[in-house]
Amino acid sequence: MEFQFAYFVDQLINGVTLGSIYGLIAIGYTMVYGIIGMINFAHGEIFMIGTFLTVIFFMLIIGTITFFPLAVLIVLLMSVLLTSVYGWTLERVAYRPLRGSPRLAALITAIGMSIFLQNYVQLLQGARNKPLTGILEGKDDILRVKYDLINTLNAAGQPYLVTISNLQLLIIILTVVVMVVFSQIISRTALGRSQRACEQDRSMAALLGINVDKTISMTFVMGAALAAVASLMFMMHVSTTDFFVGFLIGVKAFTAAVLGGIGSMPGAMLGGMIIGLVETFFGAYFNQEYKDVATFTLLVLVLIFRPTGILGKPDIEKV
Repeated sequence: MEFQFAYFVDQLINGVTLGSIYGLIAIGYTMVYGIIGMINFAHGEIFMIGTFLTVIFFMLIIGTITFFPLAVLIVLLMSVLLTSVYGWTLERVAYRPLRGSPRLAALITAIGMSIFLQNYVQLLQGARNKPLTGILEGKDDILRVKYDLINTLNAAGQPYLVTISNLQLLIIILTVVVMVVFSQIISRTALGRSQRACEQDRSMAALLGINVDKTISMTFVMGAALAAVASLMFMMHVSTTDFFVGFLIGVKAFTAAVLGGIGSMPGAMLGGMIIGLVETFFGAYFNQEYKDVATFTLLVLVLIFRPTGILGKPDIEKV
């Protein structure tokens, strides 16, 4: 029994770590949908671009900056800046001209931009995996330090140690900090008030003097910035990327957004945590190969019994 509890705690930490990454990406989906009612299926590719930028910036500065935490901070800021530019360009070039078109046109455009960005990165960076471990070899020891949480014996009488690493702590703490900052932006700033107004009625918001185009662009920028933060955490956690990584991660993050309630920021984070925990526990207790089946089965059940998601609200038709 002691072994089972210790193993459970170990998987719980792993699930929360993975769920934090999914949740941050899911917020990008839910913010865009909440304001313009469109699913940005290219958001996963924005995350993928962030992973490549993380590798590139580490290659450029890791030899010149010896203090590793400072190097991580610089890489994070540069990745957020350039990924935000990609997010802004995506909205300005691909989505704004189609804002008044039928939703099917915007959906097809989103899928087309996703394919375009995949091939764009493949042509620039190649189809091979880009590892981060070789670049950071000997530099990221501070992130690998582990702290003992539970020290017990397993069923065979062997020592079983539950630990949490600096990397896992960093991912969890950074997620909490980012969530608090963005929640304050949404609830207390002029931009947040504009976003909430556009979410309720874009036409009325424009009549009241709100710059709707700027508000929507900034929403894409904020979503891309969150994807950049998630991409840094993902690369620290997984240590490799490729041009196709954004598709599967994006689908899971979108699933998290729908599961939590599309349009709800707390719902997106909750959905990300649930997806991360379901994947981790299913892989730990059942079969690792079928963890995705468990994830999407859960999504189907939620859509059947609660179509609006866990924290979602019914869509009220305005007349």
